Amino acid sequence: MAMLAVAFFVAALLYASVGFGGGSTYTALLALGEVDYRLLPLVSLSCNIVVVAGSTIRFARARVTPWRDAVLVTAAAAPAAFFGGLTPIDETTFLGILGACLVLTGLSLLLPLREESVVAPARWARAMPLVAMPLGYLAGLVGIGGGIFLAPVLHLARWHGARAIAATASLFILVNSLSGLGGQVLKGGAGRLGAAVDFGLPLLVAVAVGGQIGNLLALKYLPQRWIRLGTAALTAWVGMRLLLAL
Repeated sequence: MAMLAVAFFVAALLYASVGFGGGSTYTALLALGEVDYRLLPLVSLSCNIVVVAGSTIRFARARVTPWRDAVLVTAAAAPAAFFGGLTPIDETTFLGILGACLVLTGLSLLLPLREESVVAPARWARAMPLVAMPLGYLAGLVGIGGGIFLAPVLHLARWHGARAIAATASLFILVNSLSGLGGQVLKGGAGRLGAAVDFGLPLLVAVAVGGQIGNLLALKYLPQRWIRLGTAALTAWVGMRLLLAL
């Protein structure tokens, strides 16, 4: 448990630095640790909520969140995340989807962020909620927040500037994690939730501390490019290990 808590701390630090929660990596680390796969989404989503709650507040205080557009995108995805959390899935399919998502996430973090390459948000305001719905379902299915899926799409669409997209992804992860967790709890029952809480409490403490340090590093010390490269390397490595273990 001590090594797992350290790994969760490092993952939370890195992901919080780039505005994400880290749920996909938490889930993969638990899977590699041979924890019961039915507990993985419950633990990972709870850790996600702890990390991105701080990021969401930080972005809101900095007044960079495009609230109208961010709420439209998030509101479209949240019900889909709930139904994704309710959907039964076997272990092999679950781990296969998760591993593929991690590798794609690592690649997406290498996309260049150019604040000046922005078009009028109204051009995409109607289309993005439709894109967000399947992303929310997939996030709920594998027990992550889904910001790692949404952010690359928003960047490619030149939806808003880089900081506004990071703020939107943070809100998206927070709401989807809460919604997906609700679906997972209904699917697994109170007994499974209790087992997840008993097992995951030290990990929640680890990500709470790591997330706060990650926010501080992003604001005051490390260049975003270095942080994104480190996060991309960690994510892709864990994803490949998971796929090779199938």
